[in-house]
Amino acid sequence: MKKKILLILCLSAGTIAFAQQKTSFGAKAGLISSEMKGDAVKSLDGLLELTNGIVSSKGRTGFFAGVNADIPMGGSLSVEPGIYYAQKGYELSGDFNIKGVEFLGANAKAQLQSQYIDVPLMLKFKSGGLQLFAGPQLSYLIKSNLRTTAGVLGINLLDKNIDATNQFNRWDAALSGGIGYQFNNGMSLSAAYDYGLMKVDANSSVASYNRGIKIGLGINF
Repeated sequence: MKKKILLILCLSAGTIAFAQQKTSFGAKAGLISSEMKGDAVKSLDGLLELTNGIVSSKGRTGFFAGVNADIPMGGSLSVEPGIYYAQKGYELSGDFNIKGVEFLGANAKAQLQSQYIDVPLMLKFKSGGLQLFAGPQLSYLIKSNLRTTAGVLGINLLDKNIDATNQFNRWDAALSGGIGYQFNNGMSLSAAYDYGLMKVDANSSVASYNRGIKIGLGINF
């Protein structure tokens, strides 16, 4: 995986050198609604213990921000490498035990709060202000916390953060694609979907994958 990310960075650097005089740079930030598809609950087997109750999962809303370059390749095509900080994860609610405080299993909630560095390499098609883009994305997990809460009769009896980084694979790979529009003043709006390809648990034994929808506001300099 390290070789793959180095390859993408080298390709990006070579492309930038080839089109140095035409390259423009920008920044982008926005919201990301992320979740884990597949058996997400089992990714936390080392920290949670499921009971006979029903456990449901839903996405987590975070933010992303970073910088990018737009490198013309001729005609309507360009390449856009970038590097972003992104908050990902998901939420669990239902009847499960939090290891170490098993007596608080009823109505427990857990939110996985993961921080990633995303390195996308997008091929972009432009028609006027309209933009279509798609390409690979490599990601590195900085840290992952599991925030657990539980209570009885509306009284919060537990609010605890647990370091869950070791439960997950440090590296991830995805396919990303979306649509955007750039205005004459350099501002742009975009919407993209990230489709994770790698199992996220540390042992790669659980079929659980990162997914995310990103809505961003950008500016080109």
